[in-house]
Formats: sequence, C-alpha cells, structure tokens
Amino acid sequence: MVFGVFLLVLFGGLKPSGFGASLDYFGYVRQRLMTDGFDTARVNALYSDPKMSFEIRGVSMYFVHSEGKLNYDQFLEPPMILKARRYMAIHKKALDTAERDFGVDRGVITAILLVETKLGAYVGNRLVINTFSTMAALSDSTVRDALWNAVSENTTLSRDAFEAKALKKSSWAYDELKSFLVYTRQYDIDPLSVKGSYAGALGYCQFLPSNILKLGRDGSRDGYLDLFDHADAIASVASYLKHHGWRPGLPAQKAAKVIYSYNHSQYYVNTVLKIAEELKG
Repeated sequence: MVFGVFLLVLFGGLKPSGFGASLDYFGYVRQRLMTDGFDTARVNALYSDPKMSFEIRGVSMYFVHSEGKLNYDQFLEPPMILKARRYMAIHKKALDTAERDFGVDRGVITAILLVETKLGAYVGNRLVINTFSTMAALSDSTVRDALWNAVSENTTLSRDAFEAKALKKSSWAYDELKSFLVYTRQYDIDPLSVKGSYAGALGYCQFLPSNILKLGRDGSRDGYLDLFDHADAIASVASYLKHHGWRPGLPAQKAAKVIYSYNHSQYYVNTVLKIAEELKG
C-alpha cells in the first residue's frame, strides 16, 4: 500500500536545468481526463493553476535511487510507545468504535498509524495531484524522452527497462489520479490543497486514493471522509484490515499476512506486531 523504505536519491548529476522548458507536460493527461468524462472546465482550471508543476525530482526517485531500510527500531523506543499509549487514551472512543465495527485490535491500528506517520505528525509535503499527474504524464513519449535525458547518467536502468517501468508507473498513476479527482470532487476538497508522500499516499493512515474510495470510512460520523481526521483514519485502517482478512483472534501467522497487505515489508509487519504487543501491557 505504501513504501516501507527511505529512498536515498542521487541527484548530484541530475540534469533538470532547462528540463523540457517548452514542454506541455500535462497536455496528454489533461486531454485524457476530459475524454474519460471529467469536467472540461474543472480540468483546465486545475492544470492552469500555478501550483501545478512537473516534479522531476519526485518522479526521478523511481529511476535514480538506492534503497535503505527505514530504522523500524525507532518505533519500539520507550518514548514512542508512550506516545502511542497517550494516543490510545485520547482517541479511545474512535478505537472502541473501530474494534466494535470491524473487529480489529486497537493496538494494531495504533501501531500502523505510528509507523506510517508517527500518529499524524509526518504526512508528506508533496501535492498529491502533482505526484500522480507527473507520473501519469510519462505515458507521453515526449515527456519520457525528456526525463530519460535528465536521469540517464545516474540510473542503472537500460533505456528499454526505463521505458517499461515508466509506462507501468504512468498507467498506475493515471488510475490513482482519477480516483483522487473523484474523491476530492465527492467531498468538495480542493485538489491543490492535499499533500502526501512522494508516492501519493495521503492522510494519517497513508492511503492511496483508490483505497480511499473502496475502504475509507467516516469514523467521526460527520458525513465527511477526511483521512487527516483521526477518527476517520482509525476507522479506515480497521476497514482495510478487515477487508484483507482480519478477524478477532486471528493466529499470528495470518495476522502477519493481513498486515503485509498494508505494507509489503516484513520488517514493517514485525514492527507493527511488536508495537501492538507492547501496547497490551
């Protein structure tokens, strides 16, 4: 669902200066959205806004990087566990409701929120619409060519491998972009106000837009699904886990498998389970 690693980006030799200055980065994406039935005036207004930008450094993370594992041990330090206990006390009502409605242990929910965003403290600082629009724009061969020229000296990928990865990422990102625009329209949210991770995950629980539409839940019961609201984030984590097979009393091995669906990292899974165990005491 989200990525359990920090990307150490090697931008020293990247060539973004003058990068495609005359390119209409989002022309193809904009036209595709309108063809797919999105309101023409809304699409044109969004892509004409000064906040819209092609994030070369963000998208380059997928092609020019080395990976280092996140220090998951930090989340098991006493100050973090104490912070999690306080969070559980403050949000007891929302956690009670999530346990009742979805059968998911409050410790597991809290552990996931702790590892994902330190309980809402770190949610990402990139505009989600820019992230998905930039990746979706790679379906345009002219944009791909420009990006290749910028990263070619700093990637181990061959041109063919770059092309294959870019096309795969652009297809995925376009679907997420559509989901994001549907979600923001449904809840009257300004798409240019929502920030998230470099991969486009957003909120305290770091959901991708497609998962918001399918599994996001209004935990606060105010008729508004806002993953920057703790009650909604708590309910949405519980909804996600239940959908992927969580049941009360689930054996450890099966519980680990469900958590793995949230983040495909065994280190992540082990850490979440250790935190949840600590929170039982």
